[in-house]
Amino acid sequence: MEPRLILIHLLIKLGVAAAVSSSLVRSKEFKSLLFREERRFRQKVYLVLWVALPITIGVWIRFSAKTFFAGDLSFETALLLGVIGGRWAGSLGGALLALPALVHGEWAALPFNLLSGFIAGQLRTMALDKDDIWSFSPFIDLSIYRLIRRNLPRPRLFDWQIMFFTTVVGLRFVQTELSRNFPRLIFSVESLDNLWVEAAIYAASVIAIGIELKIFNSVRIQIKLEEQERLLLHARMEALQNQVNPHFLFNTLNSISSLVRFDPDKAREVIFKLATILRRLLNSSEAFAPLREEFEFIDNYLDIEIVRFGRDKLRVVKELDPASLDVVVPSMLLQPLVENSIKHGLASKVEGGSIFLRSRMTDSKLVIEVEDDGVGMAAAQLLDRGRWHGMGIGMANISERLQVLYGDAAHMTIDSHEGKGTLIRIRLPLLQEASAIPVGFYEERSRTRL
Repeated sequence: MEPRLILIHLLIKLGVAAAVSSSLVRSKEFKSLLFREERRFRQKVYLVLWVALPITIGVWIRFSAKTFFAGDLSFETALLLGVIGGRWAGSLGGALLALPALVHGEWAALPFNLLSGFIAGQLRTMALDKDDIWSFSPFIDLSIYRLIRRNLPRPRLFDWQIMFFTTVVGLRFVQTELSRNFPRLIFSVESLDNLWVEAAIYAASVIAIGIELKIFNSVRIQIKLEEQERLLLHARMEALQNQVNPHFLFNTLNSISSLVRFDPDKAREVIFKLATILRRLLNSSEAFAPLREEFEFIDNYLDIEIVRFGRDKLRVVKELDPASLDVVVPSMLLQPLVENSIKHGLASKVEGGSIFLRSRMTDSKLVIEVEDDGVGMAAAQLLDRGRWHGMGIGMANISERLQVLYGDAAHMTIDSHEGKGTLIRIRLPLLQEASAIPVGFYEERSRTRL
């Protein structure tokens, strides 16, 4: 074959390797098989089928087209399966890739592919750090530089990437010798009279494996980043939903201390309600809960606050649509709103006041309102302090949680007038039960934020 045609086939070969690997990583099933450190035998078989079948088809095309050699990546794929799946996967993949060659009389392809996959799998077991496998680069000069630099303070001669590079080149040399001595028993593209083209053939094998590993590694890094972002969102959500104002605990304990002297039964009741609140906080591992449970939690919270303020100074009025109580909302959504109304609206009002809790459904939205007839805030005061942060840390946390969970689908507004009170209104999308929360909800939100 002319050197020019060989170089064209090598370029197409690299394109085929990149196209196949890029197509594979679009599948969630394949990614779940690929990015595992430990696999059961069945999972190894599935991984082999995913990777080897497209290349096996390419080998069939080589025999049917007679002149299209670029689709034959059986040698490189056997090495790839061994290095990412282990000895069993490499050997099984090598055998599968050799089937078309066996049918057409290339008997040496089977033992050679088996040997290549097994050796690559053995190299995988020798890697001290599995990240060395994914970060393999065909540019060996960088690995040599790292090896020399690492050996300066503390000698260590073994470098996995150099070892793998040497193995690929060595096995490619074996394939060359087999094809020269037994041309009908194994296929190999060779250039006998041009050393530069021969070097390009060897380089193409190394680069094809490097391209596929780089594509897989880029997806692996993206998945890791999304997982870290998801864990960060979970941590932030737990920190926000479990936050209770320390002043509330301090004031409650003071109230209990006072009640113990003249009303022990009432003190016992307040202790029970406080224990219920704390138990809910400790057990609230879910990010969402039915609105009904949120109002039950608020009932306990307000009962304690009524003990502190007195029934004549703190009145609670509920206007709840029964159909809205089954809608799922973020856990601990209402407590900061009610606490804000008491602390900023009613605490400084001598005669006390009322808190109005409302819920209804309208236009495929859940509307929740917390209103008080307290001292309120001036418009300029709200403007100076910001839309969400003007009324305390709890309100800022609620705003942040809604943004994290719903994005622009949720809306929160504050309407406050000095001397008249404050109305906080939240509009949320409808979720009827916890199972209605989309699978991968946090993953989708993390990808949006990335």
